[in-house]
Amino acid sequence: MLWVLMVTQLAQAGRIDDACLETAAEGPPADYSEAGQRSFLLNYFALATTFSPLHAPVPAKPGTGSAGVEIAGIPPLSCKRRLVLDYTKTEDTNKTPVAPRIRTHFAFPRVGKRVVPYAGLGYVPPVPLLGTQNVIASGELGVGVEAKGGKGWQWGGRYHYTLMRTIAEIATPFEDDAPSFDDFYVGSTMGFDAMAGFQFDQWTPYASVGLTSVYTFFHIGDSGVTPKNEDAFLGVVSSVGTQWQVSERLTFSGELYAAPMVLLTGRLYLGWVF
Repeated sequence: MLWVLMVTQLAQAGRIDDACLETAAEGPPADYSEAGQRSFLLNYFALATTFSPLHAPVPAKPGTGSAGVEIAGIPPLSCKRRLVLDYTKTEDTNKTPVAPRIRTHFAFPRVGKRVVPYAGLGYVPPVPLLGTQNVIASGELGVGVEAKGGKGWQWGGRYHYTLMRTIAEIATPFEDDAPSFDDFYVGSTMGFDAMAGFQFDQWTPYASVGLTSVYTFFHIGDSGVTPKNEDAFLGVVSSVGTQWQVSERLTFSGELYAAPMVLLTGRLYLGWVF
């Protein structure tokens, strides 16, 4: 009863989102860890913007490429993930459900009979959107082995990186009428993926598995505190998807991307072939 009363008072002060009152009233679970909750939040948004393949092991015909737009889903976090400080405060994390990104890749001429090196870039310009300002720069270098005769198994490997900077009010004020300050978040990821796919006439289903690491920096504007990510993600990530050559000048890809125990999301890409 005392905990419920305290939660009600905190809600009235603006520290707990109304949508999370019921969860907060239950109190933190037995396995709750403040450091673990903080590390999850810091890792989550870095992993939500990783530069996953979104293409087959050989992304394009040698000597060609594509340029277009990627739409990456950012699943909203539940109250159990947003509540911090022993369930006495919610963070404003669910800013947007998607992250659009300009994306391009190019397949270089063959090396030997079937080996195709390639490179790709991604960028999100610093345009204010839904109370946030993000800059995201990504890239990849890879090599793929073509299927014999244009059909059959492809395989390859790739290196990828992403540098992300966000300015937004994420760690909400302690009081409802307190002035708000923007927070500063930096998240970077890098890793290596092994890929395999099976090429049909116009489409190539594929899968990848790899190792990705996360680095984060977070500065809270209203308190000046810089909390540490004590459990920065270093682990296995995977994706499964398909690339479809819609026409001579249009390519489309869809993908499910997973970082176990942290993120499961979908990503789409539509590009113009050049």
